[in-house]
Amino acid sequence: MIITIIVGAVILFVGVGVLIYFVTIYNGLIVVSRNVDKAWANIDVLLKQRHDEIPKLIGACEGYMKYERETLERITSARTACMQATTVGESSRAEGSLAASLKTLFAVAENYPDLKADQNFMQLQQRISYLESQIADRREFYNDSTNTYNIRIKEIPDVFVANMMHMQPKELFKATEEDKKDVDVKFTFPQ
Repeated sequence: MIITIIVGAVILFVGVGVLIYFVTIYNGLIVVSRNVDKAWANIDVLLKQRHDEIPKLIGACEGYMKYERETLERITSARTACMQATTVGESSRAEGSLAASLKTLFAVAENYPDLKADQNFMQLQQRISYLESQIADRREFYNDSTNTYNIRIKEIPDVFVANMMHMQPKELFKATEEDKKDVDVKFTFPQ
């Protein structure tokens, strides 16, 4: 009788221990998963702010840059692609294209002294540069959070709980090949 009680208590103790261990791992995985989502949402907020500034920037440039229509159209197209992106990979490629287009615009603006002197243009350029810096910081945090998540779902014993929850690795935010290229600046002047 005493042996049955002891065996029952040990089984109960082990069962409760396994349940607590499972819940602890589950909660930890949920935390790292939600941190990835939060990090992406923080990037998204800054991207939205940058996207809202771009039409103002184009408007400020249009009067001065009559011969740079292609550059302004490329920025508009890239902005549209960014707003339509649904995955991290799509967003990464679209944002890379937009960043390259903005770099080209700022480089071309150097050839327009009146534009460079325009207070509105200068404020928008500073605002967008500030947002670019903030976006880069948030991307780094996103990648750190994603890396932590991806490691956790592959580590033993977390991998067993992650598989039961059907957790899949998340995509890191990577620089596109276009981001890695030098800015190609072409000046178009009237003949």
